[in-house]
Amino acid sequence: MFDFEKLEVYQVARSLNKDVLRFIFENTVIDVQIKEQWKRSSMNSVLLLAEGVGRMTDADKRASFTFARSAVYECVAILHLVSDLGLLEGSIYQDFYNRYEQLSKMLLGMYRSKS
Repeated sequence: MFDFEKLEVYQVARSLNKDVLRFIFENTVIDVQIKEQWKRSSMNSVLLLAEGVGRMTDADKRASFTFARSAVYECVAILHLVSDLGLLEGSIYQDFYNRYEQLSKMLLGMYRSKS
């Protein structure tokens, strides 16, 4: 088992990505370019986390965790836009928003643990 697989933050990111990607793939109303950017940002949040755990220096780890958290912020901005356009049910919006917020806080904790 890889080190990142043992982390609760990875499991949260993985679960959120599974649900977001499933929503994106099944959605036929949202513009393709918006979906592509959301997909890329969402995947980056979990991929950069895994990459950061594998980095050798604390500075490199912090950089990867910062980039992963930035990807989460980008996802939230996209979530706002999609919601503002009326393309997302309120319950789905709130679920994704809450989980992105949880992930952001966990990534900040990862960053701080390497300071």
